[in-house]
Order: sequence, then structure tokens, then C-alpha cells
Amino acid sequence: MDSLTLPTIRRLFTSWRAYLIFFLVFSRPRQLDTEDGLYDVALRALMRRAHSVQEMKQKLSRRTKNELLVRVVLARLKENGQLDDEHYAKQFARTRTESRKQGKFRIVRDLRARGVPDKVIESALADSTDETAQTEMIRQRIERKLCSFRGKISEKKFASIYGSLLRAGFPADLIRRELKFITREEVPDATTQEDA
Repeated sequence: MDSLTLPTIRRLFTSWRAYLIFFLVFSRPRQLDTEDGLYDVALRALMRRAHSVQEMKQKLSRRTKNELLVRVVLARLKENGQLDDEHYAKQFARTRTESRKQGKFRIVRDLRARGVPDKVIESALADSTDETAQTEMIRQRIERKLCSFRGKISEKKFASIYGSLLRAGFPADLIRRELKFITREEVPDATTQEDA
């Protein structure tokens, strides 16, 4: 590989996608030795999107081998209020609930994967998800799916809806209850359900 030059490598790849994949696989981020340089990397990452403490630690660890430097930068970010797992978890749960219409099980799984502690996850979910909101989201997703199906709705299609709602993180008992309501002639609206 030492004898290959950049023009030779470019000729090997006929498409720009193959070249880009090669470049991304074999390029490594520049290693940093200073606190300011690592702090700038963290700020640029936070400008793109919010990060949990664990995500930021992993990101910074890829840029330096000095663990003390990583801890110093993390402490600085926390002190300045730029890195906070509680705020991150609340924002994450609210976004996933409102815009992506995901259930609490999916949100819990995704937050755990990002290294957020369980007690922080529980408090974040207490604010953003309640059963009536989840029931309404399930109902909307079922109705949207049913509108996209043509012809008679078979058991296979109901199983597909059920599986997609489970993957979205909704509780199985709520999904089954809403699917039973849909299979009847009349689907009760949210106002009569709240009165009961």
C-alpha cells in the first residue's frame, strides 16, 4: 500500500462513493494534546446536537489518549452548563414523544444506549409520557397505517401494525386494546374514554 499514490487510488475507485467510503474508513481524526483544542471539539459537537455525558466522553476519547484531559474537559462542560444528563434526557424524551411519536420503552432503550443513568431516565419520562398521550399516539399510528392499506385488512396486516407499534416502544396491552377498538364498527373517541 506504500507504493500507491493518491492518483492511483483515485483511479482504482470508479465512483465517488467508493472513494468516499475508502477515505472515511482509512482517515483518522487528528489527535489533540491541549485542553482548548479538545474543548473546541466538544463545543462543535454540541452545536450540531445535544450529547449525553457518556457520548461526549466517547467522542473526546477518540481524539486523545490522555484520559485526564478528557475528564478536565467534561468537568468544564458540566460546570458551564453545556453538558447535563437531566436536561438532555428531558429534551430527548420530549422530542421523541412529540415529533417521532415513540413510546416510552423505545425512549428508555435509546437513552440507556447513550449512557444516561436510570434514575435520570425515570424522571425525564415522568414529565413527557402519560398513558392517555400514549393511547392517542397509538390510535393515530393505527389509523395512519390503516389508511395506507388497500382492500380488506387481514390478520397479517394487523400483525404488521402490532409489530411496528411494539418496535416504536409502546406497551403491548395498550396496543392490543386499541387494535380491539379498531376492529369494532365504532372506535370510541378520546373524550368518552376520559369521562369513564
